[in-house]
Amino acid sequence: MLLKGRNLIQPEDFSVEEIDQILSLSQNIIENPSKYSRVCEGKLLATLFYEPSTRTRLSFESAMHRLGGSVVGFSEPSSSSVSKGESLGDTIRTVSCYADVIAMRHPVAGSAEEAIKYSEVPFINAGDGKNQHPTQTLTDLLTIKSLKRKLENHTIGLCGDLKNGRTVHSLVKAMSRYKGTKFVFISPDELKMPEYIKQAIQEQGHAYYETNNLDEVIGSLDILYMTRVQRERFEKQEEYERLKDYYILNKSKMQNASKDMLVMHPLPRVNEIDVDVDSDERAVYFKQAKYGMFVRMALIMKLLGVNEYYNELEEVAIDSI
Repeated sequence: MLLKGRNLIQPEDFSVEEIDQILSLSQNIIENPSKYSRVCEGKLLATLFYEPSTRTRLSFESAMHRLGGSVVGFSEPSSSSVSKGESLGDTIRTVSCYADVIAMRHPVAGSAEEAIKYSEVPFINAGDGKNQHPTQTLTDLLTIKSLKRKLENHTIGLCGDLKNGRTVHSLVKAMSRYKGTKFVFISPDELKMPEYIKQAIQEQGHAYYETNNLDEVIGSLDILYMTRVQRERFEKQEEYERLKDYYILNKSKMQNASKDMLVMHPLPRVNEIDVDVDSDERAVYFKQAKYGMFVRMALIMKLLGVNEYYNELEEVAIDSI
């Protein structure tokens, strides 16, 4: 199954088998990174970030550099012709003339779907408003598969801003494709998981449970996925202030969790995970960030259709001379 030339807007764009290919390649890269250090020589990634980002932008750029490729783009629209009024379509048309693959983050939901109408090269959605964040989902799946050894039969709790969290929307839709998944949604009433996500879960035949009490469910979870309350999604500052510290995971709460539960977070965190949790071996959110670079390396390779065994074949050719 070839992914060359494809776009990634949401996790459902790829089949489970195709996602497994990406995860397997990611694990191969982790085990032998030097083997892949030149596979994207001469290739160019454009990163177009209309919103601030640390992990997503830097992991994309690190991924391309570690594959031997190069990167162009902008980290804020004010440094591009967007500040002069250039349309999204014209920006994408222009960048398509220069780059071999594009990764874009944009604050408007649906902007990724709009962008692919104009792109002549593979396009990756690096987050569009509160809609989807598929490469974070690939990161999450790689983290779970690497640390839990499987993607099936997990009880996963998602806690915090489930209304606006594009990472949790994408992850729930992705995990609902694996058998035996149970979901626990933990949020205040104002930040509950959208109905269309819950409907998608039911259509896949999975169970979900909603609560606003983290303490009552933490002991039943295999994975706890914490999220921050997203200030940038609130129209009223006082509403954000009221809800921002609704959940704070600390060392005391972790005593009620199972000894092998994973604590994940897409980062950045604000106050929702106390720093005293960082030393707990179950806290894997910084490992998760590193997995993000490896999975983006694999994704770029798959979309560009580059030879995975460039170095190995080159060495054989040299030895035969």
